[in-house]
Amino acid sequence: MEIQLVPETASEMKSRRRFLELFIGVFTSLIGIALAVPFLGAVLGGSSRVQKRLFSKVGPVDSLPVGRPVDIAFEEMRSDAYIQGMAVRHLWAIKRSAADVVVFSPICPHLGCRYDWDAADSLFKCPCHASVFTIDGRVVSGPAPRPLDTLPTEIRQGVLYVEWEQFEVGIPQKRTV
Repeated sequence: MEIQLVPETASEMKSRRRFLELFIGVFTSLIGIALAVPFLGAVLGGSSRVQKRLFSKVGPVDSLPVGRPVDIAFEEMRSDAYIQGMAVRHLWAIKRSAADVVVFSPICPHLGCRYDWDAADSLFKCPCHASVFTIDGRVVSGPAPRPLDTLPTEIRQGVLYVEWEQFEVGIPQKRTV
């Protein structure tokens, strides 16, 4: 018993080749799209999107003493394109009344050092270049070009929420980075 191979016709070879070309083209295109979407998201980042305000929960307002600055650390969810993570931030909160809390960025507007509260003198003092600020954030002395930077706040059901912002240092205008 002898098996005879039937030679393929030219049209059958062309249709098979065309099918493989289409299959490889579609498969390659899908891989390219799957890789391009995250890449474009990372490259474009937040520049093409409208950034909405993201307030982070800091803590209950009742726990803050009236008229005395408190250094508070809180966690904030940060996202950069598809990468998300928690960042620990610090701030100075001063409760003026039950419904009024002012929050200062802990970064000195002169060169970006972290300043502290001097309870004995009732002043904020920057150890780097001797800038001094009142409890209201006004400059008393030193090279600081502007008052302390305030952060946007909200009080919802007795809980303080803050939107973290970073500001340019060394300039007289308050401008976010």
